Amino acid sequence: MKNYIQLFTLIFLVSFLQVDAQRRQKNKVAAQTETSEAPKLVVGIIVDQMRYDYLTRFWNHYGEGGFKRLAGQGYNCKNHHFNYAPTSTGPGHTSVYTGATPSSHGIIGNNWYDKEADASVYCASDESYNSVGTTSDAGKMSPHRMLTTTITDQLRLHTQMRGKTIAIALKDRGAVLPGGHTANAAYWFEGDDTGKWITSSYYMNALPQWVTDFNVSGKAQRYKKAWTTLKDISLYVESGTDNNAYEGLFETETAPVFPHSTPNLLSKTKDFEIIKYTPWGNSLTTDFALEALEKESLGTDAITDFLAVSYSSTDYIGHKFGVNSKEIQDAYLRLDLDLARLLNALDAKVGIGKYTVFLTADHGAIHVPAYLKDQKIPADYLDWKETRTKFNEFLTYTYGTTDLIKNISNNQLFLDRKVIANLDMNLDDVQEEIAIELLSYNHMDKAYTGYQMWQNEYTRGIPYILQNGWHQKRSGDILLVPKPAYISYPRMGSTHGSPMIYDTHVPLLFYGNGIKKGSTVNRTEIPDIAPTIASMLGIAFPNGTTGKPIVEVLE
Repeated sequence: MKNYIQLFTLIFLVSFLQVDAQRRQKNKVAAQTETSEAPKLVVGIIVDQMRYDYLTRFWNHYGEGGFKRLAGQGYNCKNHHFNYAPTSTGPGHTSVYTGATPSSHGIIGNNWYDKEADASVYCASDESYNSVGTTSDAGKMSPHRMLTTTITDQLRLHTQMRGKTIAIALKDRGAVLPGGHTANAAYWFEGDDTGKWITSSYYMNALPQWVTDFNVSGKAQRYKKAWTTLKDISLYVESGTDNNAYEGLFETETAPVFPHSTPNLLSKTKDFEIIKYTPWGNSLTTDFALEALEKESLGTDAITDFLAVSYSSTDYIGHKFGVNSKEIQDAYLRLDLDLARLLNALDAKVGIGKYTVFLTADHGAIHVPAYLKDQKIPADYLDWKETRTKFNEFLTYTYGTTDLIKNISNNQLFLDRKVIANLDMNLDDVQEEIAIELLSYNHMDKAYTGYQMWQNEYTRGIPYILQNGWHQKRSGDILLVPKPAYISYPRMGSTHGSPMIYDTHVPLLFYGNGIKKGSTVNRTEIPDIAPTIASMLGIAFPNGTTGKPIVEVLE
């Protein structure tokens, strides 16, 4: 009898273990299936002119629902850089979404000299399309100068155009370029005396009713209000003094101090452009993004959609007041609240764990050189007028004419090939002679030629960054790099565009579906973002991709 009991017990135990093993395997498969489901929505966020240290410098002031939520519950790439120059808005937005650099995608600046047209062109302008939502020319835009596809294009192609892409920014280029060639819509804000969200006939012939309703809702008008600090200004110890010589002024102001309450801020009927220079521009962008989320039914089915949002006001504020201003600090504390609003709406409308977010910037920014000089740090301003006079004397003495120079822009010189050929000179020799001359000038740190960019493959340092920004057909013959912290800009406010680390080091945060929790100090680069998202979605990389997936980020 005892043996029968032992045998029965053994059979029961084996059966139980088998059932339990089957249950565990079933749960494991279910969990894997759940985590492997593609997100219903990808939200790409670019913060215009956000240095990486804005994340850490203001950390103790942020709430739990914005930057801290993304960094703490997502993945933080702490050593993230642009690997090309110029570091400006057009190339920045394009590189994030194409997974490539200007050497491939062709957007070599916000504006550049077009050799074929013999004229300066704007990265998003297109006279072949009409404005929609305004009678001005502000809507004559398209992505036609972008030579490669974007992650948003690839998602559209992968889903047979069923996945929807909506791109939004105050700046036209901040919406047009991320939206790619196939966006359902890209919207940007026309300031001036209009105060409306507009688009281009590239996307549609008339605004959707929800956009028209938003434009007449009075929301933009409600942001024509004084700008006061979110917190007691005495708590903003992470920034410089409120009243200093390094910041710009709004009209009628005698000092760059809070509160900012100029007539155009308080007016309800004109000059909506000024909203861009306050945190209210970011709040208005969030309002419009939330409206698009609902009215376009983004993330409501199993087919992944894409919402591209660019926050532009931080750039306007940085240019006007500088990176060390209390205005910049307040702008980021208020942006933190807008990010929390956006994430909460995504939780409610798409579902927690059902969407993926990445947040980065299109470039960093430099401290105001006048401030740096006062702190005994090497810095100064470029006097291009004096340089041009000296340079013209060199050209006349060496070549007998100044006609060799077609254009100087984005720290590049474009030579007139016909003049050089008529003078029976070798192009490579002329490039080198001019580069050597310019390198001898006091404010210049480095100079490279197009021939060097063509013949060599650089893998590190400044030449690597320059080469990634140099397009064989579109870029110039001589590339110049001023000394660190030497800029061509007014003596108030900050700017960007250089290959220096203060312009290249920006945040990169991933959050949500398919993303691990953690951080890395390994170097990552801007072109890595698009292939990382593509790998997570299981879709083809953009066709010019030079970056690689950041494997640590993905579950």
